[in-house]
This record gives sequence, C-alpha cells and structure tokens, in this order.
Amino acid sequence: MRMLFLGAGGTGGYFGGRAIEAGADVTFLVREPRATRLREQGLRIKSPVGDSVIQPKLVTADTLDGHYDIVVLGCKAYDLDSAMDAIEPAMGPDSAVLPIMNGMAHFDALELRFGPHRVLGGLCQIIATLGPEGEVVQMGKNASLVFGERAGDPRSARCVALESALAKANFTSRLSDNIHQDNWEKFVFLCTLAAATCLMRGPVGLIVRSDDGADIILSMLGEAQAIAAASGFKVRPEADTAARKVLSDADSPVTASMFRDLNQGLPVEADHIVGDMVKRGAALGIATPYLRVAYSHLQVYLAQRAAR
Repeated sequence: MRMLFLGAGGTGGYFGGRAIEAGADVTFLVREPRATRLREQGLRIKSPVGDSVIQPKLVTADTLDGHYDIVVLGCKAYDLDSAMDAIEPAMGPDSAVLPIMNGMAHFDALELRFGPHRVLGGLCQIIATLGPEGEVVQMGKNASLVFGERAGDPRSARCVALESALAKANFTSRLSDNIHQDNWEKFVFLCTLAAATCLMRGPVGLIVRSDDGADIILSMLGEAQAIAAASGFKVRPEADTAARKVLSDADSPVTASMFRDLNQGLPVEADHIVGDMVKRGAALGIATPYLRVAYSHLQVYLAQRAAR
C-alpha cells in the first residue's frame, strides 16, 4: 500500500514518520524548502515515547510520481482548496483520501471534488507542532488515528490493508465500524473546547474555577450534543463521560489548538468548527446561545486580523 502524506508538519510528520518506522510505504508531499531541510537533517521526531530520525521519501509538486492508494490530508480548513489542488495528481481511480482534519464540513468539499467513493472518514488525537529547527515535537504521550469507510463495507479491502500497514506503528490506530459517529463525537468535543477556551482566553482549569465557568462550558457541550443527536448521531455514554471529565477538571491545562493559534495572532478555523456547528443548529431549530457568543467573538477576531 502506497501512502502519501500532504505536508510533514506536526500532525502529518508524526503519524507519517511513525508509520515509516513500522515499515509502511510512506511518501511526503512537501514544498521545496521543507524538502531541502528534510533531505539535510531527516525527519526528526521528539516525543515522550521516544525520539527518532527518519530519512523519508519526498516529492514536491514538480516531482509527484503517479497515484497513491491512500492520501492522508491533515491541513487546516482554510487551506483545504489549495490542498485539494495539490493532491489531485496523486488521486487515481482507486485512490482514497483520508482526511484527519478538525470538524465535519470538509467531507462535503472532498466528496464533491473527488467523489464519495474516494473519501474515507478519519480523525486523529495528538498535540504536536514543529519546533524551531523544523523538528516534529509531540507534547504528551497520546497519539491516535481512527479511520473507516463512510459507506459500504466497514472492513473493505483498502481499510483492512491500511489497518495492517499501521498495526505496528508507535501510535494507536483503529479501523472504525461507525466512522460517522466517531467524527461527530470528536466534532462535539472539539467545538466545545475551542469555543470555551477561545472565548475565555484560557485553559479549561481556569474556566472551571471561575464563578460560572463550569456551567458555561457544560452548556456549550449540551448545545453541541443536541445538534449531534438531531443529526442522527447522539453522543454515546462513554464519549459523554470522557468529554465531561476533561471539561470539568479544575486543574486542567488543556486548551484547543484554535486557542493556541488565536493567541499567536494566526488564522483560525472558526467558520469550519464553531461556525459550522452554529449553522447546523440554526438549520435544525436548535438554540445555541453560548456557541453563538463564542462564534461572534471569533468573527470579531478574524475581522480585526484581516484589517491589520
């Protein structure tokens, strides 16, 4: 199975690099400056579960070498159009794109561009970034990747082959028999975490310790869960318990990646995550007062950023 990872940043670099270590046939599609650094220094991973230096196979837009079985897409939502342009030459009739992006709205765009049969469902859990010298830095020990068919046989030949290719990698991978449910449950949790930490400009622990913070963050969770349920994907008890544990921890330093981007003055996936949830709620007639406030706050941030 030939796999292509778009980019070799924190997320793609970690999962692709660990897959190479496990013997998977992985190539990275990168821009020339990143390719030059990787050729000179290798793909360096710094992680609590073990450091590594890997010499990966690399292609650029000018040297892309035919079609791949699986194309892994881990870009930000605001880069989706350019990402689809970049991977299109790698997508043959039997290729499949595996997005491990945040949110849900990208699935419609990918299916429109490549056809539903060439789009898998996917998500990941990791906190990783690029260090000052271009190294992949994993923060914390947890890293997981979940994937599955959005229609048809959950244990299709391509998904079983991918399951086998990733089985020995130094992260948790799982072939899901209900990837829509898994995607919705991450969407609900991430939307809540992003809305709360961006609105309050701080980690979960500080929010929960404020006078009304615990009620506010759990009200946001309730709004998102109501939308999921009305969409046919009621959050399962175990996912609800796990979300509430994280979102009610008064000692938690956890923030959303959106908050970390916002804190650095970077673009944020406001429309793709919080905005999309708010719009889905409006279409279903579900009130989302707390999420609407958070989304308005993010829109103001983006407007101010655009005016600089």
